[in-house]
Amino acid sequence: MTRAPRSCDESEHTVAIGRPPRDRGEAVRKMVWILPWLVFLSSPARDLVSGSHSAAGAVGGWAGLAVFTATYLALVFRNMGRPFPEPVVTGLAVALWALAVLLCLTLGQAWTGLFVYVSVACGSTVALKTAYWAIPLTTATMLGVGYLVGAGEDWSLLLLVLLVGFAMTGVRQLVRTTVELRRARATVAQLAANEERLRLARDLHDLLGHSLSLITLKSELAGRMLPDQPGKAAQQVADIERVSRQALVDVREAVTGYRRPRLAEELAGAQVALAAAGVRAELPEGPDLSGVPEESESALAWALREAVTNVVRHSGARRCAVEVARRQTLDGPMLELSVQDDGAGGAGGVGGAVGAPGNGLTGLTERLHTAGGTLEAGRQGRGFRLVARAPTGAPPRIGSPA
Repeated sequence: MTRAPRSCDESEHTVAIGRPPRDRGEAVRKMVWILPWLVFLSSPARDLVSGSHSAAGAVGGWAGLAVFTATYLALVFRNMGRPFPEPVVTGLAVALWALAVLLCLTLGQAWTGLFVYVSVACGSTVALKTAYWAIPLTTATMLGVGYLVGAGEDWSLLLLVLLVGFAMTGVRQLVRTTVELRRARATVAQLAANEERLRLARDLHDLLGHSLSLITLKSELAGRMLPDQPGKAAQQVADIERVSRQALVDVREAVTGYRRPRLAEELAGAQVALAAAGVRAELPEGPDLSGVPEESESALAWALREAVTNVVRHSGARRCAVEVARRQTLDGPMLELSVQDDGAGGAGGVGGAVGAPGNGLTGLTERLHTAGGTLEAGRQGRGFRLVARAPTGAPPRIGSPA
């Protein structure tokens, strides 16, 4: 078993990159990701509480620090996912830069760390062409203001202001790429669905076009023969019945083929469903299905679909492990599907209460029994485990020695 890579949406504790918060919890997680960067405000705060400024200076300093922090958070946090118009972003960045200069010149060298936030705001929100010269300008401004307030050459802070700004431009482009990939994935899924509909339309046309044309032709012919040649008309009606029955058989076979799930496809679908639900998925890559009858594969695919549906809707799990392996049992060689989660299960679904199986368990048991397989499901440890087995050879007939 190999662990599938996490997507940016996979865990409920990850920050959804490049999109606005969908609920209060996600907004809190985004704030937790941003707030640690406010550590550089500790130096201005200590300066204000040290008593080295007059009462008016301290009040002005606290007010200026509050306005600076609010402007910075508005640029960096509010601008995520729902960006401001470009003129507003530029205006707020200029205001942030002016506040940093003003506070440093009036309150002293302890406030030079504010330029770190100016650089971060420029790198993460301003247009890239503007950011490439705004970040060096911010660094040079900090150096000049530092000389004026007696801070000297603080090379560590100088490099931090310069490097963190350009690092944020890289993060910004990474976020943009993530958003574009998410949109491209949705587009590919839509195109695949459209292609499947077109294929279904083509197949139905190929199956029914000739048969319906023949039925129409023979119906017209039988209508013309009926008054004078009832025997030949009866023969045409018999041909119509035969053709229509064959058309019905063809349609049923086609629909059965479309409805028959494949295990590989269900594994891919399970990966997407679990990731969308915030469940960490551990799925096998390329299980060996050589020699497995279609009935067995279809039954296991249905079992996987039902199990994953239960995990997503009812279990409240954070982890789900799927394993596909060949086993030698007393009933012969079997292909075993195991789905294990760490959730609480759900009544009435696949993971219903022990001793009171729901419709999902009953239907899966009947489907696997028809294919010659078995189903085991129940609580195990802190989660729920479903094990489905289906024969890798032709399913035995009911009542045979096997």
